[in-house]
Amino acid sequence: MQTTIKSAISFTGKGLHSGAPATVTIRPAGVHHGIWFSRTDVSVGDRLIPARWDAVNRSPLCTKLENATGLSISTVEHLMAALAGCGIHNALIEIDGPEVPILDGSAIPFVRGFMQRGIRVLSAPVMAFEVLQTVSVTEGDATATLAPSDTLRIDFEIDFADAAIGKQKKSLVMNNGSFARELCDSRTFCRQADVVAMQANGLALGGNSGENAVVFDGDQVVSPGGLRHADEPVRHKMLDALGDLALAGAPLLGHYTGVRAGHSLTNTLLRKLFATPGAVRMVECDAAMAQRLPGYGLVWDEIPQVA
Repeated sequence: MQTTIKSAISFTGKGLHSGAPATVTIRPAGVHHGIWFSRTDVSVGDRLIPARWDAVNRSPLCTKLENATGLSISTVEHLMAALAGCGIHNALIEIDGPEVPILDGSAIPFVRGFMQRGIRVLSAPVMAFEVLQTVSVTEGDATATLAPSDTLRIDFEIDFADAAIGKQKKSLVMNNGSFARELCDSRTFCRQADVVAMQANGLALGGNSGENAVVFDGDQVVSPGGLRHADEPVRHKMLDALGDLALAGAPLLGHYTGVRAGHSLTNTLLRKLFATPGAVRMVECDAAMAQRLPGYGLVWDEIPQVA
């Protein structure tokens, strides 16, 4: 059955790129509502922004949503990943600024908050998108692919010149609590040279090494405290991919493979999926199918503890 959060919960922090403070409040919503953002700092016009693939204003550094009037909300990927990974299908997300707070750079604050509040089961079956044909997109040396599968599986591969990152690969099926157990505490990361370049261009103004991001420089992990996982970068890329795939508008049953892929390419993949005749269909989930969806089997004791 469809779900929502049992009661409202708020998170306060600063935006990774803007550095501006913001409070985001996730509220319960009814059946077939889906996920919507509402800009509470805007007093006139349309304040609602859909969390959907066709509302994405594509950007390489974060996922930015925009409604028909041009009102936007950025850096939604970690929050969307947490909602998907906890199996929450309906919510109204109120925010008093243009960027979701980055918190510790991962999705674990959201996951722990949602699970503490609890998940409420609603009175309508879950609808899911079932991938029927393989679709793939390429940009330079990056590719992203969705293929048929009876569950959501994410495979990811990265390759960075920095020796501290290097080549990393990982594959996970996204049910039985695997997102919370394996991915949700992995933080956003970047190279030291990229930090300098981004901040010179007015981006990453809220980034703080060790506080909300992992910074690498050659063979060194610059961030105090080091890594939460030896392969934290590829795990975070998988976290991002789940958040971006959640913008399908319903859970996906498909096999996603990303090779050096980013936010923009994953959105291009979703656009191709929905534009390809016969590539995807919406299905009503029975009990067996629901057990293969993201969020199924999540257990509080398996959520990582972080300092």
